[in-house]
Formats: sequence, C-alpha cells, structure tokens
Amino acid sequence: MDHSGKVDQDDILRARNILLASGRRTPREEVDAYRVLAQVSPAAYLPRLSRALQRLSYDTSSGKRHPACLALCEEAVAAARAIDPAEPARADLLYEALDTCQRELYTLGRRAEGLAMRAEMLAIGRAQAELSGNPVVTGLSDWAAGLSEEGRYAEAADALTEWVAAILPNGPGEGALAWSLLEWIAALHDAGRSGEALAAFETLVSMQAVEAANDRGSMACHLYSLIGYAQMLDACGRGEQAAAVRQEALALLTELAATGERKSWSGYEASYWAVLLTFSGADSERPTSGGPRPPSGATPMRWSADAKQRYFDSRIALREEVDTLAPRAAEDPDQHLAELVRLHRVLTVRSAVYWEDRTHLFAERVRPLFDDGVGLARRLTQHNPADGTPTLAKILIDRSTFHTAAREYGPALDDFRQALSYLGEEAD
Repeated sequence: MDHSGKVDQDDILRARNILLASGRRTPREEVDAYRVLAQVSPAAYLPRLSRALQRLSYDTSSGKRHPACLALCEEAVAAARAIDPAEPARADLLYEALDTCQRELYTLGRRAEGLAMRAEMLAIGRAQAELSGNPVVTGLSDWAAGLSEEGRYAEAADALTEWVAAILPNGPGEGALAWSLLEWIAALHDAGRSGEALAAFETLVSMQAVEAANDRGSMACHLYSLIGYAQMLDACGRGEQAAAVRQEALALLTELAATGERKSWSGYEASYWAVLLTFSGADSERPTSGGPRPPSGATPMRWSADAKQRYFDSRIALREEVDTLAPRAAEDPDQHLAELVRLHRVLTVRSAVYWEDRTHLFAERVRPLFDDGVGLARRLTQHNPADGTPTLAKILIDRSTFHTAAREYGPALDDFRQALSYLGEEAD
C-alpha cells in the first residue's frame, strides 16, 4: 500500500497470484491476500476475509489457538460488520464471527464482553426470525446459558421458556428437545420457580416414556430423568409423589437388568447421565464467590471455557480437603463426618463429569469414588441414623445411576433396591 492510503497495484497482483496459484496456501497467506483485496472489492472479499480470519485464529486440526487469537477474532467481527447491510449473507457471517469471538473472550475470562456479544447474536437471531416467520430464535439458548453462569437465573428461565415454547411443538423426541428441556428445568429451579420446574420435568419424563416404549429413545435416559424428577419432588415436599416416581424407575431398571436396552444407541446416554448428576448433586454444593458457576442442566459442551476450567480445576482442592478431613472425621465424627460425606459427593460428581467424555475407561476412573462415597455414607448412618439414612439412600442412587451409565444393570438394580429400603419404600 502506498503512503496516500491507496492499495498498491503490486500488492493487488501479489494477492491475486497467491489465491490463483496451484498448491496449498497457508491460512496466513490467505488472510493477507484477502486483506488487500477486501479494500478494492469489499463486496466480494470481506466475507472471505472474515471467515479466513476465524480459521487463522484457531487451528482445528491441531486444536491450537493462534497467539493473536483475540485480535484475529475481533478483526473478523469488524470485517463482517463492514459488509453492506443489504447483503443477504451479512447476518449469518456476523453471527458466526461474533460466536467465534465470544468464545475467545470467555476463554480469556472477559465474561462481560463475551456476554455482550451473545446479546448481539441474540438480536441478530431475533431479526432473522422475524424476517423468516420462524419462531425459533437462534442465539437464545446461548444467551440463557450466559445469564445462568452470571447468576441471573430469572432472566435465564424467561429466555429458556421462550426457547422451549418455540421448539416444543415440532421438536425431536429424544434428541435436542430433551437436552433443552433439562436446561429449562434447571433454570426454572434455580430461579425459584419450583412449580413450573416440576411441570417441565413431568413433560420430559412423559415424552421419554413414550419414546422408550416405542424404541425411539433410550430406556437409561428415561430412568435418569425419573430419578431426577423424584429428587426434585422430594425437595419440594412432595414425598408421596416422589415415591411413586421411584417405583416407575424401579420397574424400568428391573427391565434393564433383565434385558438390557431393547436396541443400541449412539452412546449419548452417559453424557445425559452426567448432566443429570450435576443437577442432582447441586444440593451438596454451597454458594461460592469469585467466579462463575456452570449452568446446572447443561452439558459441559455448553459451558463457557472459564467456568468449565474453574469447575474441573476445583477437583484438586476438593481432593485435598477430603484427604485432610478424613482423619478428623475418624477422630471426631460428630464434628466432621457429615461434612466429609458432603465434600466427597461434590468431588465424586465433578470427577464423574470430567471423565465421562474423556476416556472409555471413565468407569474405572470414578468407580472408587462412588464406592468410597457409599462407604462414608454407611459410616454416617451408623453414627447418626437420622441424618445418615437419607444421605445413604441418595448416594446409593448416585452409584446406581453410575452403574447404569457403565451398563452394569445388575449392580445398579441392587443399589437402587437398597436405597428404596432405606427410604422405607417397597423395593420388590
């Protein structure tokens, strides 16, 4: 480029030669060429520049971020913004660039800026929905997840209520709809809207009952939802209804132990279990300050990068706390045993979610934690039956769902029956 700001013809020629040359060009060369050509033919090259900048920012083949990842992402957004508003493809290009950039902002812990970009993505989604007449607003669920991580539960619940209302009439059975319903249920629960959360849970389990009966959905996922529903009913003081739901779960688990799944599924059942485990394990958590909390009810794939790292990194400190507290609990169970059981459950849940999608050996990685948790709960029951018995039942149910996720249906049924007996419920 010459000093007057005009693009030098030699630069244009070089850029065109790079793009026309045979052989593979590097992402860096591609970006440099598009930067030049976008100045002389913006309509043709700004869209290509925006996409090329995103490709350069993150190498998907190696999984490595460019050292200047954020700057490249921001330049991609700027290039997309510069596209003529009359260009039909502009909205999709800008949405895509904003999405890439917000992920990088969250990775760097710049959450407010990331959430602001999600708000802009939502505005684009609303405008596109209005133009097309499609009630499903792109960006709404990502916006809700961001709100939930910031503790803005009422707003998250409203956003997901809108989202589910749009997808529910035509949504797929056991697919995306079930995951969206889980997020909605958790958001309603976190917002203190327990009646609506229970109604939404009932919708989910009813849908899954039909899907499983018709071999269109996993029996295990239906089981996990029934167990989660029963736990929420208990928390809301509806013990009789919870007991009835657990009997449905018992019948389903008995069938699984006898026959296994009636057909093979894609393997997503364990991921579904992990999400419900984080949700059911939330009652063992205590509010923490100094960072975001992942949205309960959402798969870790939907968590922001910094929330995910904070959640999983906490396992190290939890392990140290558990190891430090264990000898104290042995010496003074009145003072420390209940807290040890609580902390150990938090560690178990976080470890299970961490390992679930990382290795086919996840069961071997976390099995000792579930077994140790049951052992600790048995000690608490012997020491303090009033508090320990319901806790043991809960942790036995945790281990039962773990066995189910590992496709160990016989041990899963044994644990579940034991849990029901401790709850004083019929287990035959």
